[in-house]
Amino acid sequence: MDNLNLISNFAEFKELKNIDKSTMIGVLEDVFRHALEKQYGTDHNFDVIINPEKGDLEIWRNRTVVEDGAVVDKNAEIAVSEVKLIDPTYEVGDEYSDEIKMASFGRRAVLSLRQNLASRILDLEKANLYEKYSQKVGEIITGEVYQVWKREVLILDDDENELILPKAEQIPNDFYRKGDSIKAIVKSVEMNNNQPRIILSRTANQFLERLFEQEVPEIYDGLITIKKIARIPGERAKVAVESYDDRIDPVGACVGMKGSRIYTVVKELRNENIDVVNYTTNTQLMIQRSLNPAKISSITIDEETKTATVYLKPDQVSLAIGKGGLNIRLSKLLTGYDIDVYREVEEEDVALTEFSDEIEKWIIDALKAAGCDTAKSVLELPIEEVARRGDLELEQAQQVVDILKAEFE
Repeated sequence: MDNLNLISNFAEFKELKNIDKSTMIGVLEDVFRHALEKQYGTDHNFDVIINPEKGDLEIWRNRTVVEDGAVVDKNAEIAVSEVKLIDPTYEVGDEYSDEIKMASFGRRAVLSLRQNLASRILDLEKANLYEKYSQKVGEIITGEVYQVWKREVLILDDDENELILPKAEQIPNDFYRKGDSIKAIVKSVEMNNNQPRIILSRTANQFLERLFEQEVPEIYDGLITIKKIARIPGERAKVAVESYDDRIDPVGACVGMKGSRIYTVVKELRNENIDVVNYTTNTQLMIQRSLNPAKISSITIDEETKTATVYLKPDQVSLAIGKGGLNIRLSKLLTGYDIDVYREVEEEDVALTEFSDEIEKWIIDALKAAGCDTAKSVLELPIEEVARRGDLELEQAQQVVDILKAEFE
């Protein structure tokens, strides 16, 4: 087993793991010097020469030529009569260099050297991987699905490094098969039992932000800034944007011609509905924009408790709340205010609370929670719908309706 064979094998390993030449040379030299120290007691009088282009290595031992019988350390000195058999031009005091072949180490020492070298390169690769992805936290990467498990998906990047996409970081509508291409953001990098664990995410707000950067040049160039994102992954998101150039419409730029830009983002997020709104420091106006598409009649804001009371026309209440309450939940996240929505009471209408002496409080509360806070808002509904919203029997719902009708007769 010669030097060339040993180095060429690890040259291939180096290429596979993408370790730069200078680092690889440093590791090789350090490992071989350790082996020399173990074999000869010192490595001070040895030269380790590595040729990165050819992938070979030479080890030369330097010894001082001394008088016959004066050799004290065979590793550092050589008798003049011995060296003259090799080259008669040598004299006492000269330095003689001879090459150390790998075979002289012995089979066990070579095996140990191989294992040590493999271990060092593996540790180096782990450190490089940790460093590489620590610098990529917050960036989008594209990988290939390698394995799908119940709680996570194993993904390989272009260098076949293993990345993890946990179930909690997947969009609810995500479905993957082996070989699928996937986009995600690098959420965090951890060291687990000396092994880098790279966690990806598709539910992080930053993932949506980076997708917009890819599709909207004005955001990438800094002309438009994403000020805040409120998101329920896979369902709906609201994005507040601001332009530093009055000539640029930030909402229009993000949506694109006929929705071309935002369509790509929506498609990547499994048809997540995305609302883009103009950011403003005017709290009242920001709340109004966040509740879009509902048209607000009036707003009362309490800055101390961070609450906002919003009044709307009857036909706008359901729009403000949204399907499953999504619209108002996202508005609260986007503005940072606790928003209470109320139906604007018309002069001829009567608030349900006025009937507390005739209708039980829990029924009134249930109807109000379902968007019916006035008598007419209840009377406009079919009796079956009143029963459903108030969680009532049909007979109970009819009694409530009769009480309310009496008010207007």
